[in-house]
Amino acid sequence: MDISGTIKNLHPLEIKVLLKYTQQDELTSARLQKELDYKEGHANQAFSWLGGKGLVKEVSRTPHTFFEITDLGRELSEKGTVEERAVAFLKDNGAKTLPEIAAGLGLEQKDIGSAFGQLSKEGILSMNAEKKAEYTGKELPARITLTSKVLKDAIAANGTLNQDSLSKEELDVINTLAKKRGAADAPFRTFTRETVVYKLCGESDAVTQELKKVGVTGNEIGEITTKMLESGEWKKGTFRGYNISIPPARNIPGRTNPYVSFLESVKDKLCSLGFQEFDGPLVETEFWNGDALFMPQFHAARDIHDAYRIKNPTHAKAIEEPYLSNVAKVHENGGDTGSRGWDYQFDRDFTRRLLLRSQGTVLSAHQLHKAEIPGKYFGIARCFRYDKVDATHLSDFYQTEGIVLGKDVNLKTLLGFLEMFAKEIAGAEEVKYVPGYFPFTEPSIEVHIKHPKLGWFELGGSGIFRPEVTKAMGVDVPVLAWGIGIDRMALMALGLNDLRELFCEDIERVRLRKAKF
Repeated sequence: MDISGTIKNLHPLEIKVLLKYTQQDELTSARLQKELDYKEGHANQAFSWLGGKGLVKEVSRTPHTFFEITDLGRELSEKGTVEERAVAFLKDNGAKTLPEIAAGLGLEQKDIGSAFGQLSKEGILSMNAEKKAEYTGKELPARITLTSKVLKDAIAANGTLNQDSLSKEELDVINTLAKKRGAADAPFRTFTRETVVYKLCGESDAVTQELKKVGVTGNEIGEITTKMLESGEWKKGTFRGYNISIPPARNIPGRTNPYVSFLESVKDKLCSLGFQEFDGPLVETEFWNGDALFMPQFHAARDIHDAYRIKNPTHAKAIEEPYLSNVAKVHENGGDTGSRGWDYQFDRDFTRRLLLRSQGTVLSAHQLHKAEIPGKYFGIARCFRYDKVDATHLSDFYQTEGIVLGKDVNLKTLLGFLEMFAKEIAGAEEVKYVPGYFPFTEPSIEVHIKHPKLGWFELGGSGIFRPEVTKAMGVDVPVLAWGIGIDRMALMALGLNDLRELFCEDIERVRLRKAKF
């Protein structure tokens, strides 16, 4: 070992350990915290660095189990266990039914039922002829008093008990009250910590002697502060050496999330083509989310398993007129659209029901009655739909939604826009168009692209709005419409293999992710 070179690379945390201890000393993180005033992290760093230089070795590792009291445990310590409270209630109030006990104590009936079942087995409580629980007068079992004791002991010990400090009886009781870390429905959580013992080894004695010889103490100045300059204190001290060959810390500049950059690029692309952007609320009514799009109120997609309904309030106060009446007529008999409609009684209460929007097309429905003709509009909408999460599906997702209104637009125009999305924005090389069905467009087209790993998947749906949709909103020209999964376009464009990576919590992976836009 090059001892002089080693000394130059020693950190003060390592130097103090080498000067303080010998190879006969057993060292732990707790010992360094106590005797060298290290923090736990500093102690672990010192052991790690010394180990990397071959100057310290691990000699033993002992696991310890701890019990940490939860909020539920603190509540039980303060108010008493369910069994204790039930017995005390019956002592004070006489025989009561289980629902009466639960109501009197403000507890759930299932908890009182469980407590009564156990206490009746132990002869503490019994059920009389009137089906009321009553106290028998028998003393509470040891497990209940021990439960109360360990709860109070945990509070006194700052919330944590070491298994090694418990008696066998206390350990038996606390094991019935504890669950692994993360559980919130138990009085205690269990977790394990290890005590690791180290000893200095190798050339540590020689390094220590050299440190003493050159007068290194570990208290050398490593950073000059404004206070030191003002007081002149820096003149009295010695300075740490620096190894200029060590690479500096990585400088991480701020950058826009690649997915956000992609979304902005889509907006820039559409705006450059003359589109105007529209937006709308996340919470919508059944009217705009489905009825205005000629989706029958008995359509399978209206089922609770496909959309998230709002619990409070459940319904909007009103729907705008004359659009409500126009849409109702279209559903019932086709109105003045030339259609026969769906031939059912339109439910004006159902149409006010609130939900999280399940499709971006709701923005187009809102825009139709106020759109310019000719006109081009788009929006990027966050949608919510119950779905099994996998590489190509999320329970909430983004769609880029757009409409083009004009006398001269046609299917060929629509296919041109779809090709732009698939090739220019998503970057797909293989694209195909598949006939589809949507209640609000005819003809309807699905665009599919081929991912190098995931294979073919649907990018989105499109079509020409039916007269039942447009005429109810006062529009009498063809309207092209599409709803493209912008998350899926980003999946292809950013070279990812799983939609979940777009919302990854691993900041390092996000920093290193490529961004084309």
